[in-house]
Amino acid sequence: MIDPTPTPEVAEGLGSGTDEPPADEPVMRLQDVAVAFSGRTAVRSVSFDVYPGEITALIGPSGSGKTTLLRALNRLHDTERSASVTGTILLGDTDVNADSTDPTLLRTRVGMVFQRPNPFPTMSIYENAVAGLRFNGVRKKALLDEAAESALIAAALWDSVRDRLKAHASTLSGGEQQRLCIARALAVEPEVLLMDEPTSALDPIATKRIEELIGELKHRVTIIIVTHNMQQAMRVSDRCAFLLMGEDKAGELIEVGPTARLFSEPSDPRTLDYVNGRFG
Repeated sequence: MIDPTPTPEVAEGLGSGTDEPPADEPVMRLQDVAVAFSGRTAVRSVSFDVYPGEITALIGPSGSGKTTLLRALNRLHDTERSASVTGTILLGDTDVNADSTDPTLLRTRVGMVFQRPNPFPTMSIYENAVAGLRFNGVRKKALLDEAAESALIAAALWDSVRDRLKAHASTLSGGEQQRLCIARALAVEPEVLLMDEPTSALDPIATKRIEELIGELKHRVTIIIVTHNMQQAMRVSDRCAFLLMGEDKAGELIEVGPTARLFSEPSDPRTLDYVNGRFG
């Protein structure tokens, strides 16, 4: 069972606990978003705002649609013929799902870090860091060098790799490979960074480092993270969105709010049951 009362250390890192939204305009807005595969609804009627400088955690049991929803935010379902995304996802004034929105350009604004580290194994550390920029047509070496160093510094990896940038990415540890993937995403300077259980394949030491990094990165990029780890959600996020599988087997949003409140005084008893481990 998880004690829903944050420790002093955790509470210090949480938001104010108030339900008042931040004063800034949302970076991203989800309005009645639904995702279906071959006509079967996997996520339905999800609406919430994502604010700049915050970490929003998507929590809920397996099968509740967290990763499915996350992938919809930068159109990763486009490659799946059976998938359809309805509702509205706004990135600033850009309609993410509009025909006029270029998915490739969108993914420079909304980056993605996957569950398992996926650096390009035959590429060097440097080549991985600048892969996104090169894909987008950047060729000037001075710009690439500057971007690689900046991104690797931001991902807390520069000091350990600065003297071996030409080494294959496969020579890095699992935690270092994940930080390299974060650097690769940061190099194109996205507005939002999506993270799908970024520490689930890592050991506790690497997990701690990634969590610390996430806390530092929110001052640079807005983050939306999927996690099954309730303690991790408490440690790293400012707001949480709780999804649960409904009776029709579709994921639905139960509630969203500041992390401190969601774990201590949620509005819905199902949220309290989940964070206390009474069903999973």
